[in-house]
Amino acid sequence: MNDTIASIATSLGVGAISIIRVSGNEAIKIVNKLFKGHDLENVSSHTIHYGYIVNNKEIIDEVLVSVMRSPKTYTKEDVVEINCHGGIASTNKVLELLLLNGCRMAERGEFTKRAFLNGRIDLVEAEAVSDLINSETDIERRVALQGINGNLSKLIQEIRRDLLQLISNIEVNIDYPEYHDIYEVTVNDLKDKIPNIKAKLEKLVKDYEDTRMLYKGINVAIIGRPNVGKSSLLNKLLDSNKAIVTDIPGTTRDIVEGTVYLDGIKLNIIDTAGIRKTDDVVESIGVEKSIEVLGDANLVLLLLNNNEELTNDDKELINKTCNKTTIFVINKNDLETKLNLDNLNLEHVVSINTLDNQGIEVLKDKIKEVFNLDKINNNDFTYITNLRQITKIKESLNILIELIQEIEDGIELDILEMDLKEVWNTLGVITGESYDEELLDDLFKNFCVGK
Repeated sequence: MNDTIASIATSLGVGAISIIRVSGNEAIKIVNKLFKGHDLENVSSHTIHYGYIVNNKEIIDEVLVSVMRSPKTYTKEDVVEINCHGGIASTNKVLELLLLNGCRMAERGEFTKRAFLNGRIDLVEAEAVSDLINSETDIERRVALQGINGNLSKLIQEIRRDLLQLISNIEVNIDYPEYHDIYEVTVNDLKDKIPNIKAKLEKLVKDYEDTRMLYKGINVAIIGRPNVGKSSLLNKLLDSNKAIVTDIPGTTRDIVEGTVYLDGIKLNIIDTAGIRKTDDVVESIGVEKSIEVLGDANLVLLLLNNNEELTNDDKELINKTCNKTTIFVINKNDLETKLNLDNLNLEHVVSINTLDNQGIEVLKDKIKEVFNLDKINNNDFTYITNLRQITKIKESLNILIELIQEIEDGIELDILEMDLKEVWNTLGVITGESYDEELLDDLFKNFCVGK
């Protein structure tokens, strides 16, 4: 932490500009040695200066240099950013000169790691920075920004303050056991406040379950027996001719995948081989793969043919999806209706025609309804965003559930205090109030070098 680090902060390649970031006690001094223009050591903080990067009187690049003095910087150290022309050769040469003049090459995520270690951000905010960089949809971006703004951190800190108050009350009771009324007040406090804390943690868990697909997308499996229009539906949803469409049953022998965004939510759509009993060896392999895909799907679009009566293969597929979130898509609604589903009590049914796009928008609306996407769009986005965080929330929740039972069983206050402290410490790991170096190394290694 005492050395000065440097790295290219923008994608390396041909472009209009590239930015090299330098952070540390010697940042301004080192850049100043290479800069021909104003004396950077005497300029005001948060100012930009025009000049040249030179090496032995040779001009390396024409640049703009931003000078930001500690502590009002990203890392809370002195930070200098050199805006170069966006060529690979010139950018690398400027970085090389910085390294030769006393900088060290930054490790992955080291700028953000320094921001955390210097107290500018906590671990939740640091992870949100990584989420923002890797966001692919507008909702991912908005969720990440809420993390950077500290909304989740504030909620965790609020819960920890409530826990600390309860722990303090128990300490008073232990220190002054002769006051029996204090014991009663303390137990009543626990009975009153612990369920509220538990409810807040349960909401975080539920919201995580509802929104975790934001980050990896909703896996959508299109299934059905051969020649019901699965590949045509895939093409309509993707608005491309990715899958081969023919009138020959069994044309799709392998899975075909594509991605589409629905109101900012990524749908990973998989067109499967028609599922039916077959003696064709190749088609059988495709059928097996389709069944595997069905098991991993978050949403199943089960296609049925409006122009045919329900077959045994159809009934078998309906049974296979009874425990899955399923939308039953009735294709070919332009033809005579021979399909009868009246006795099946199916919850989500949409009628379409892949020849002229009829019903496709209705199907998209149904997907939004099934996954409450409108609710997600209008929510406050105070969500747990990764496995590390949710694991600690669940650990804390389990301890609180046991604690509530211990209160009912009349367990001694010193035992209850130990459980409260364990919850308090566990929640502290989320924000980084307590951590180990291995945790930090594992977290920041997933960042890009310049962040």
